Amino acid sequence: MKSQLINIGFGNAVALNRVVAIVSPSSASGKRIREEARDTRMLIDATHGRKTRSIVIMDSNHIILSGMQPETLINRMNQGKEE
Repeated sequence: MKSQLINIGFGNAVALNRVVAIVSPSSASGKRIREEARDTRMLIDATHGRKTRSIVIMDSNHIILSGMQPETLINRMNQGKEE
């Protein structure tokens, strides 16, 4: 089975079939998820120093911070599933 990757910004990509959810970082749950991931060392910062615009939750319990808008990532995921 071939794994599709989606670009999450700044040359970073994640496996499409491993993404569980995309969350806004300004929500209370987004802030809590980020802090818990930092404490358990499961946080991956893929923003390259830019503002965090979305939080990608993976099935491995890793949390990835992205500098792209959630809507953009969702559109890319939908395009990847169609192909």
